[in-house]
Amino acid sequence: MKIMKIASIISGTILTLYAVFLLVWLWGESISWETFVKTSITAGVILVATVGLALIYREYVEEKGMKEEKYLD
Repeated sequence: MKIMKIASIISGTILTLYAVFLLVWLWGESISWETFVKTSITAGVILVATVGLALIYREYVEEKGMKEEKYLD
């Protein structure tokens, strides 16, 4: 499951960077509220897309493997 490992690394990196960004914003307020919300939405969309695509790919590969091994028709 190499794709899941890559997806987890990407997701973990994005979450870590977002956590740092959130703390900087909370304590420093160096950016506007609008920019913070846009960045939050962008991080959320990227996370959902990365994990979603990885799950879809994993299911496809597993089903393909089961068909090749004659477990599914």
